Amino acid sequence: MTPDSDHASRAPAADEGTNAQPGQAPDAAPSAPDVPEEPPAPLLELRDGLPPLSDTPPALAEACRALAAAAGPVAIDAERASGYRYSSRAYLIQLRREGAGTFLIDPIGFDSLDPLQQALTGAEWILHAATQDLPCLNEVGLTPAALFDTELAGRLLGYPRVGLATLVETLLGERMKKEHSAADWSTRPLPTPWLEYAALDVEVLLELREVLTRELREAGKEEWARQEFDALRGFTPLVRHEPWRRTSGLHKVRGRRLLGAVRELWEERDELARSRDVSPGRIIGDNAIVAAALVDPATRADLLSTKGFHGRGAARYADRWLDALRRAREMPEADLPVRAPRTDGPPAPRAWAERDPVAAERLAFARDGMAKLSEEHQVPAENLLAPDTVRRVMWEPAGADVDAVGAQLRELGARDWQVELTAPMLADAVTAARVAG
Repeated sequence: MTPDSDHASRAPAADEGTNAQPGQAPDAAPSAPDVPEEPPAPLLELRDGLPPLSDTPPALAEACRALAAAAGPVAIDAERASGYRYSSRAYLIQLRREGAGTFLIDPIGFDSLDPLQQALTGAEWILHAATQDLPCLNEVGLTPAALFDTELAGRLLGYPRVGLATLVETLLGERMKKEHSAADWSTRPLPTPWLEYAALDVEVLLELREVLTRELREAGKEEWARQEFDALRGFTPLVRHEPWRRTSGLHKVRGRRLLGAVRELWEERDELARSRDVSPGRIIGDNAIVAAALVDPATRADLLSTKGFHGRGAARYADRWLDALRRAREMPEADLPVRAPRTDGPPAPRAWAERDPVAAERLAFARDGMAKLSEEHQVPAENLLAPDTVRRVMWEPAGADVDAVGAQLRELGARDWQVELTAPMLADAVTAARVAG
């Protein structure tokens, strides 16, 4: 309890230095002085004005010439149309390099961006949340020789919030506009306010990298970051097995035949979305899929009266939804999905105590150890070591000594700094569980 809260919890007696007489209320305590609110950080503005959109071969050639002639790292960002399009392609690419300025490139009008890749040969890329942008940049032939991820650097430094706007305000003292972050970037022509917003996303990445690099060095984490950034260069999105199982609300569905209905409806929607390059949720939502699986409508009228099937997309493809439900209804039992998804990894942790009590003990010790390491080094536990890696090692440890655990971690993709930090603790967890068991 703070001193202020302690004083607020009781009224002083008359003989405790107040001016009140017996039977009278004490004088009111003097009010605390008003603390002026700090003025908001200044709004980030474009230093060189809004650059023109490079959407013709001559404009692209000029951008490439300027970028190649400059030196130093390149700030790069991409805008997608998430929530509007099925694909994750880049609809705008923003670049900034010291000595060259900012360039906005429309990749839609070009058959190849090889000239841009050539212009960036050997340059370090600065990205924020690289795993979001690398796939769509790779798709158009852009791959980094080296990179620096400002979001990941923020995580390694223990910042509680690592969004770009937050880091810029915290470290650089400038406030960013974010009102167009959910825009449909497949729109053509792109509105000027959107282009200004996009240009601002690379405006301060060079400066932000300098500050974060200095802090990483001072914290002794520069080598950790280097290893993480090197690993990111080979990032590829996870291809999910049975992606339909991520349908929101699936927990409401019981029984293999109802699961089969969800799967058939999900896959029908996915095929439609892919063919039209439309976000699946803009055709029908997950709530409609789950509702239809539970109700199992057999007629168009029944389907269109089901929750979530009132929109134009639902009615337009009513026959396809009914066919999907019919397929699930008539599907042989052997072809229906099972409740628990098949994986190559260990079971869900909640099942460990029953299936292997010693493994459950190992995992408990390991989780406690990871939490302590996280607090000690001010790094989120999931960045110290992927939770799936921890589970795999604790379910089937290669041994109880540090070398065996370290080798197992490396096989699972852990970096050297992660192995050095976590292998001793995980080896201790294996030994401690064995003794406890």
